[in-house]
Amino acid sequence: MSVGVIVPLPAYTLNPAFIAKKAEDLGFESIWYHEHPVLPVKSESAFPATGGEIPWTYAHFSEPYISLAMAAAVTSKIKLATGITLVPERNPLILAKEISVLDLHSGGRFIFGIGAGWNREETTMMGGDFDHRWAQTREAVEALKELWTKDEAEYHGRYYDFPPVYSYPKPVQKPHPPILLGGNAKNVLQRVARWGDGWLPNRATAGQVEESRKILDTLASERDRDPASLTISVFGQPTDTTRQQVEDFMNAGALRVSAWAPHCETEKEMGDELERMAETMIR
Repeated sequence: MSVGVIVPLPAYTLNPAFIAKKAEDLGFESIWYHEHPVLPVKSESAFPATGGEIPWTYAHFSEPYISLAMAAAVTSKIKLATGITLVPERNPLILAKEISVLDLHSGGRFIFGIGAGWNREETTMMGGDFDHRWAQTREAVEALKELWTKDEAEYHGRYYDFPPVYSYPKPVQKPHPPILLGGNAKNVLQRVARWGDGWLPNRATAGQVEESRKILDTLASERDRDPASLTISVFGQPTDTTRQQVEDFMNAGALRVSAWAPHCETEKEMGDELERMAETMIR
């Protein structure tokens, strides 16, 4: 069963190496870290899940790439994933190298889950164009692909513009790590078919996955892409998700299912919770 574990918030209270090694030993397929580098104390942006105030836990994200590097150092099989990287808040010239190095030293285990963000104030502070954040994200991804696949890469766009440059090392995965687009926007599947490798829906149902799988297959065929190359990775499922629910998602067309681990104060508590999740979802 391809089941992933999402690190709970606050995301820095426990060592990533411990969580990743324990998860790998228990048979989890992937471990997922998320990001918000900063959040404003005062914000007019409503939290998407509730339409209200931002939960206090959103002040307590870790840094995903440092955390995943620590996880990579003590594991050999578990996939290392971002759910998600806020692309408009990062410079693609730096991000390309960070991802390449992580993919190289982990033996090709990185999954690049991406999003464009929901908090206007944060995106703006970090240099993003909130009103056109998906256009900016697409440009960044186009630039990343050039940097990952070309010996001499250049890009000339509205948001990113650089002359021929060297960017080494290259990722182990060819042509690059899989790029999974998060979000539930009405045109997200069209974006996936045009320039992504998969969809990362948050809190989806099996019925939504089944319907979206059919749509992705059609969109892929229309663009001369192999439908099997466009995956669906169900994200954000609750900690009490069952094996039957995982199987329902798989039968609906999902490649993997990832669930939140509960917040724990100690490694002993986290280890016990991961064992419970594995017993419920995998075995």
